Amino acid sequence: MKSLLGKPDAGIAAGGGLESGHPGVVRRVLMLTWEFPPMVVGGLSRHVFDLSRHLVKQGVEVHVLTSQVEGYPDYEINQGVRVHRVATYQAKELNFLEWVFQLNLAMLDYSHKLLRQTSLDVLHAHDWLVVYAAKAIKHTYGLPLVATIHATEHGRNQGLHSELQHRIHGLEWQLTYEARRVITCSRFMRDEVRYLFNLPDDKLDIIGNGVDPQAVRVFEHEAQWRSQLALPSEKLVVFVGRLVREKGVHVLLDSALGILQQCPDAKFIIAGNGPERHALEKQAETLGLGPKVLFLGQVDEDARNRLLRLASVAVFPSLYEPFGIAPLEAMAAGSPVVVSGVGGLQETIEYGVDGWTVLPGDVPSLVSHVIKVLSDDLEARTMAIRAFEKVFSEYSWEHIAVQTVDCYAQLWHHDDREAVRIRQEVAAAL
Repeated sequence: MKSLLGKPDAGIAAGGGLESGHPGVVRRVLMLTWEFPPMVVGGLSRHVFDLSRHLVKQGVEVHVLTSQVEGYPDYEINQGVRVHRVATYQAKELNFLEWVFQLNLAMLDYSHKLLRQTSLDVLHAHDWLVVYAAKAIKHTYGLPLVATIHATEHGRNQGLHSELQHRIHGLEWQLTYEARRVITCSRFMRDEVRYLFNLPDDKLDIIGNGVDPQAVRVFEHEAQWRSQLALPSEKLVVFVGRLVREKGVHVLLDSALGILQQCPDAKFIIAGNGPERHALEKQAETLGLGPKVLFLGQVDEDARNRLLRLASVAVFPSLYEPFGIAPLEAMAAGSPVVVSGVGGLQETIEYGVDGWTVLPGDVPSLVSHVIKVLSDDLEARTMAIRAFEKVFSEYSWEHIAVQTVDCYAQLWHHDDREAVRIRQEVAAAL
């Protein structure tokens, strides 16, 4: 496949966006994100991918500008999404913020080349890591900017405690200030960003996350695969996610002995990686959990889906959670769920109806509710069925894509003739 920068693909032509005389119709969107499959660090990567491909199904031409991944092409079309990958100019001896700045420079340079060939209607930035590029592209080309805030530095750390955290907080504020519209994934996050960044209500939209139906695929040889994890008699207590402090895995480990006292057949499976992994493994060793806990490390999507389908209970004891995609995936896989009643999780789960919410960071609360699930199969299955039905009625990506298109359309309810004129002049100059 030829590079987009060598020759425009079919269907891409300069001057073909809103300038063609159809105000209010968003045809082309440029997404900025630092991670995109196959790079998956957290939920952001999958969110952008799923949203992008479902926007394509709504008739939107989506370009995603992201960081380079070794072994993958600089440009490809993946399920209709046009993916552009750029490398930082300096790859070694950079601290995190320096790397972010270098990535933004590369994104900005690439955007100039892209916009010589394609007119765009909307710029959509995901989180603070792309703020420099988003701001520069917005002002250079007169593009309306939408920002999705997936989490905040203040929320992740329960405050701002270091110079780096304050700098990141400032960049988050810049992004929300520059954006015409700010999307959050839950009422909790809307209230958080409104308070932290002093945003007006009419600038904020709530559009939740979704789940891919592939999470409920039936796999062959599941029993054989399960035998590698636990004994046939053991009940799997599963956590899937990043091993960072705010995910609360340390609370689950602290709860393990209490759960095992009542349910000695429980087996704890921790799937994921992150900076807390060594500390968590040490904690499990200190607690004497031995073979009753298994750290799998990072798992691919198939393994994640298998785990969630096999789980007797999926537990997400987060201390901070703007929304929580992993619990949705567990619900879609038919697993009973126990989650912390924090952030967006308390909006997703209805206590005692489609899952259980527990007090965040509270070991006795977590112990009692996990035991409740493991001890009553009928109630657990009934709630899991309700949760499954809820996911597919309220959290489909098709519905989320439609909401996002509506958000884009709101940008053009204002008089944007001047912005269109600027873009035409800049395109002509290039």
